[in-house]
Amino acid sequence: MPHSFGDRGRTRHLFKKDFKTKGRPNTTTFLRTYKRGDYVDIKVDSSVHKGMPFKYYHGRTGVVFNVTKRAIGVTVNKEVNGRILEKQIHVATPHVTPSKCRAEIIRRKKENEAAKAAARKGGERVNLKRQPTLPKKAFFVAVESEPETIQPTPYVDLV
Repeated sequence: MPHSFGDRGRTRHLFKKDFKTKGRPNTTTFLRTYKRGDYVDIKVDSSVHKGMPFKYYHGRTGVVFNVTKRAIGVTVNKEVNGRILEKQIHVATPHVTPSKCRAEIIRRKKENEAAKAAARKGGERVNLKRQPTLPKKAFFVAVESEPETIQPTPYVDLV
């Protein structure tokens, strides 16, 4: 049982920096632009102490609701006593990265729009729904020699 109950209690491995990323963050982390409605991932950079979110929010994805000089307001869902609350926190920019959670959705939307435009020109119907992956097709295994039947050897205890 621990006897250190501070804000950063039990974060020894949680806030550890990646290999070969010691020191201050790059300039690009400070110059990156965020807009309201952007999805961001909260990932604590332990070399920056100001504007650090509480350890619960590390690894969470939220939506930007406010942008200030040095920080970004993020709306994050938090489960408290079985109900989900929307928490609004302000986090310094080094602790935030743009999320890739919507990249696949945006890519699929672009593909669907292109397929729709091609279908309108061609005149045929196109199914744009995602299909589950089907089981693999059956096939025959080619055998070079006759299969050998193996029998288990009887257990003999001669000790």
